[in-house]
Amino acid sequence: MVPEDLEDIERELMLICRHQALVSDLRKRPADRLERSAYTVLSRVETEGPMSIGQLADAFSLDTSTVNRQTAAMLRAGLLERIVDPDGGLARKLRITEEGHRRLATDRACALPALARVLKGWSPDEVRDLANVLTHFNASIEGLEGRPWPRPSRLAEHT
Repeated sequence: MVPEDLEDIERELMLICRHQALVSDLRKRPADRLERSAYTVLSRVETEGPMSIGQLADAFSLDTSTVNRQTAAMLRAGLLERIVDPDGGLARKLRITEEGHRRLATDRACALPALARVLKGWSPDEVRDLANVLTHFNASIEGLEGRPWPRPSRLAEHT
C-alpha cells in the first residue's frame, strides 16, 4: 500500500462523514423521523430478524444498558415489541412492529432521493461500482471486528 493512497482515503472518509450531514439536509424529513440510533437498530432487526438485547449490544459493540435505554424508547413508541424467543431460548427477543416497518420505510424513502440528487450525473455503472466498493470496505471493517452486518443476497458476493 502506498502511504499517499492511505492519506487520500482517510481524507475522503472524513469528508464523507462531513457531507453525510449535508446529504441528510437535502432530504425531506418526515415529521416523525427516526433518531439515528433507532434507524440503525430497526434496520438491523429488519434484516436479521428478532434479536435479544444481548445480541444487539454485541452487534453494535455497546453496553447492554445503552441498548436497553435505546430499545426501551422504541418499545414505548411502538416500533419494537418483545416476543418469546422463536428458537426456544430464555431471553426475550425484540421484533420490529408494523409501525416500525412503516417508519423505517418512510425514513429510507426520504433518504433515497437525496442520494439520487448527489449521484445524478453518474452512470449506472459508476453507481454500482460505488455500492460495491462501499460494501467491500464496510465488510472489511466488520471482518476485523468479527461483527458482520447482514446484507441482502444481491450484495453477498462483496462481503
